[in-house]
Amino acid sequence: MIYIHNAILYTPEKKIDRGALLVCGEAVAALGSEDELPCPTGAECIDADGMTLVPGFIDLQINGAFGMDFTTDPETIWQVGERLLQYGVTSFLPTIVSSLPETIHHAQAVLHLGPPAGYRGARVLGLHLEGPYLNPEKRGAHNPEYITLPDRLVYEEWSPPNHVRMVTLAPEMSGSLPAIQALVQNGVVVGAGHSQADLSQAKAGFEAGISYGTHLFNAMPPLDYRKPGLVGALLEHPHIIAGIIVDGIHVDPTIIKLAWKILGPHRTNLVTDAMAALGMPPGEYQLGGRIVFVDGTTARLEDGRLSGSLLSLDQALRNLIAYTGCDLSEALTTVTQVPARLLHLETTLGNLVIGSRADLVLLTPKAHVAGLWINGRQSLTPVH
Repeated sequence: MIYIHNAILYTPEKKIDRGALLVCGEAVAALGSEDELPCPTGAECIDADGMTLVPGFIDLQINGAFGMDFTTDPETIWQVGERLLQYGVTSFLPTIVSSLPETIHHAQAVLHLGPPAGYRGARVLGLHLEGPYLNPEKRGAHNPEYITLPDRLVYEEWSPPNHVRMVTLAPEMSGSLPAIQALVQNGVVVGAGHSQADLSQAKAGFEAGISYGTHLFNAMPPLDYRKPGLVGALLEHPHIIAGIIVDGIHVDPTIIKLAWKILGPHRTNLVTDAMAALGMPPGEYQLGGRIVFVDGTTARLEDGRLSGSLLSLDQALRNLIAYTGCDLSEALTTVTQVPARLLHLETTLGNLVIGSRADLVLLTPKAHVAGLWINGRQSLTPVH
């Protein structure tokens, strides 16, 4: 048993200023105020020193980090997963960009085999396939050679049991609507992205089952007051969740603030879209087999196209607070409750509730990671 006390807790219902939480095995067994929940005999007692204890962060879109690219070499998923803990990430979707079917099969095989013995890194929830069913006019950094129309013989095999959790596609392309319907029926979350969809095409995609917008504003037509398009459709829909890359480069902070006023804490999902250069010095790196030039601030192809980000999820959290003026509890939902709900995992991840996985992050008053537990095991020692 682990007993963490003298912590600020945010449950789905309330904030607890002098909170305590008890972990038994891999799950949260009890939580409340220190007065209501004293330390049980025999438990390891940890003083949080007044810091904030929150659920582990979930990143739904990350291409790689620490010099490793998931599409180029899916075997690196576990190596990256072990090091993502430093950013508060306890669960993630390794993202495979547009590529050959063999690459996707390789990534599925890596997840099927599972982590190496002794793995204590972030939980891999399945793959996010960003492509290849995209609009080539909005391909961004994706290799146009691999972009194709939906193939029923391929996508009907994609499901969470087969290690595909999310698929990003362009709803306006031929064959996309039946693909969306089939994927959703298989339990896959479908996001609209890398798309030229107009308003009616976007709404048709929503009707077919799209529940997510992949990196809002990026790789889609800009919002126009006569042609609202995919951006307008995503913002207007009352239930669609929108992913946003909050690095101040992919989307201007003023636009992030405006989007936040519409989406709020229950429809905003912070993603990093980080690529191999996260945690690395400037230089040349890979993204899906393409060379990306990194100057320490941005990652771009030779032609200047943005190619993922250098953003960590804890920094995205701090940026959202700085750009919008929201409070920490609101910002936290965007990397915990919202992604867990989107993936239908809210009973086990993303919330501080009895019975949830003991994936926990201790945050300083300025939202820096000070400690971390995953599956109830301490992976980063609290820093006081």
